[in-house]
Amino acid sequence: FETQVAGVRMRAPMMSIHTVAAGGGSILRFDGARLRVGPDSAGAHPGPACYRRGGPLAVTDANVLLGRVQPASFPHVFGPDGRQPLDRNGVVTRFTALAAEVSVATGEPTTPEALAAGFVRIAVQNMANAIKRISVARGYDVTTYTLQCFGGAGGQHACAVADALGMTRVFVHPLAGVLSAYGMGLADPIAMREASLELPLDGAGLLAAQQRLAELAETARAELQAQGHPSDSVTLHRQLHLRYQGTDTALPVPLDDITPSAPASSLVALQRAFEAAYVQRFAFAMEGRPLVIEAVAVEAVGQGGAQTPPPQGQPVARYQPEAAGRVPLYAEGGDGDAAAWLDAALYRREQLRPGAWMAGPSIVAEALATTVVDPGWVAELGADGALELSRVRERPRQAAAGTRADPVMLEVFNNLFMNIAEQMGLRLQNTAYSVNIKERLDFSCALFSAAGDLIANAPHMPVHLGSMSES
Repeated sequence: FETQVAGVRMRAPMMSIHTVAAGGGSILRFDGARLRVGPDSAGAHPGPACYRRGGPLAVTDANVLLGRVQPASFPHVFGPDGRQPLDRNGVVTRFTALAAEVSVATGEPTTPEALAAGFVRIAVQNMANAIKRISVARGYDVTTYTLQCFGGAGGQHACAVADALGMTRVFVHPLAGVLSAYGMGLADPIAMREASLELPLDGAGLLAAQQRLAELAETARAELQAQGHPSDSVTLHRQLHLRYQGTDTALPVPLDDITPSAPASSLVALQRAFEAAYVQRFAFAMEGRPLVIEAVAVEAVGQGGAQTPPPQGQPVARYQPEAAGRVPLYAEGGDGDAAAWLDAALYRREQLRPGAWMAGPSIVAEALATTVVDPGWVAELGADGALELSRVRERPRQAAAGTRADPVMLEVFNNLFMNIAEQMGLRLQNTAYSVNIKERLDFSCALFSAAGDLIANAPHMPVHLGSMSES
């Protein structure tokens, strides 16, 4: 019900989706001191430099140079005539020139592959920080979850993003490369209706809410019927948006499981459900404070596209398939070794059968996506065609970065420190009793050195930004 888009805070009901500018088209550049990835994008046209249309260096180009994208596995649809392969030689030339520029500016020699690996590491940190914002910042322990990977380039970074988040499992759908389009085809049509109420949560307020919900349900159901969905195929979901009296933060509480014939028990159940959601979100509850029904909402859900159920059968026997080839892959060795060119196995997805077990470093190439299995990880093909990646070796500890101004680590730590400052603000907002802090967001958070030098200043209250370092 509240989100930020391009730094602008909006209050409107929408899907809870956080977007990060770290896709395959994100442009790579050196600003004289540190490496930058995005947010500007090369788009589909002209696209990354390897598309042969004069585009800038992008994340996809870094993956081409590092061997994570194999031009031989891609159709010849690039160039002005749309009949040429990916241009690896042009990518090497561009990265060699940029590496020379970085070496001159920093006084430290660097190689094209080390530079490309640095850009990918920055992109991975951007993705990991975005995931932290929708998980850790909302009270979820992300390390206990499985990372869902989709998109044509998602599998190229999945293991690295999981490592950055402390996750040990990755799930790659058999249609991961086109999962957004596939999901759109299967999506259930939904009609939503919402109305403000502003009544106390008591017997009379609950009765008024149920009457208003019945009216909204009819209009929502009628909308889906007008789109050709029979009434008996429509499912209704009802919600109350509850908040503590005197606050502005409302949380949705499902009403479907509450029995209308028992008002007293319904009120107790609603209060318990709200307090559980409030504690998870804000880490405390305001005991004894009355609740207010701010609004009511109804979702009428029709039936979407028919989904083919995954095959059910006996557990498949694990086997190690024969590689279709061997390719060079630039990656860390998995035992704490420095990044280097490794000999990786290349597998063709269409040649694998359920039970295939592949250890990293390896690459699984298919028509719609490429999945990179980093050292220390294994991939197994399930009976339903999904790849399941698991970390089988404990992630090596990271060595201290040192005091040299490395352009890669400058950007990595810049993003990490800014993310810490922003999470400090979220924690302060979630645990504060003060309306000034919780709703008006009248605060600022920053990181300082022991000497009081400003390191990272989160953009909470703009009036503080110019004075934080002096304060």
